[in-house]
Amino acid sequence: MKILNFGSLNLDYIYRVPHFVRPGETLTCLSRETACGGKGLNQSIALARSGATVYHAGCIGAGCEPLVAMLRDNGVETSDLQPVLGENGHTVIQVNDEGENCIIYYPGSNGKVTPEQARKTIAHYDAGDIIALQNEISSMGAIMQEAHARGMRIALNPSPMAGCEALPLELCDWLFVNENEARALSGAEGDEDVEEAIARRFPATRVIVTRGSKGAAAVGAGKPRVWQDAFPAKAVDTTAAGDTFEGFFLGRVAAGDDEQTALRCAAMAASIAVSRPGAGPSIPTLEEVIEALKARG
Repeated sequence: MKILNFGSLNLDYIYRVPHFVRPGETLTCLSRETACGGKGLNQSIALARSGATVYHAGCIGAGCEPLVAMLRDNGVETSDLQPVLGENGHTVIQVNDEGENCIIYYPGSNGKVTPEQARKTIAHYDAGDIIALQNEISSMGAIMQEAHARGMRIALNPSPMAGCEALPLELCDWLFVNENEARALSGAEGDEDVEEAIARRFPATRVIVTRGSKGAAAVGAGKPRVWQDAFPAKAVDTTAAGDTFEGFFLGRVAAGDDEQTALRCAAMAASIAVSRPGAGPSIPTLEEVIEALKARG
């Protein structure tokens, strides 16, 4: 089984700030660094570090060299990357003293994926292979339709949410959402249970609802609800926490672990990631996750 991650590659410009900049405010940052990121790259690294064989597809532009090098250094296959004219995608990230972040995303090369590229790339994969997607690249609908026609299993993190309602979300085998995204997609009203609402809206999809420091639930697709508590951690930077969680979950499912075990590994990997600065560099290895789980019995 192969895992194809058709996703974004960004250079992250990270600013440590005492608080998020307010309207009309000029704020002096405490530090600045440039790192490799993008939800696509982060998830590919998490998949690879979870023990999976992963192939990354997408578009790369000017300045992409450290991004491609980081993928290769982590054992990710990069032959499906396509060079395009123009600047590579990047983000501007503020990280406050509590480890929270806010992000401005510039698509750049990530916005140049075409339906034709999707068709040619997915033709190299087989029924039963997994395709991981995030909503940071263009031609998402075409990619999902091609993958479904090929018989691939689709895992989607619909972030950022803009434009997600136009996607064929019902084709997903897994949908990874936080509480706010779950509420927005579920159509839940008032105090209606969000998990029940989103499982009802997507009856053929296993929905993974992450609840930050509380934990995560897997619901829907005619299966019992499975819950995993979060592992306590002192948050330094939460930038890649969700990507780490998804990558480890899918990687362990692909390796044959049951859902509860995959959730447990994903939760521990995310707790380690938030305790470290940066995006891709914060993601732990499978060995680190295993040792941390052993330490907790």
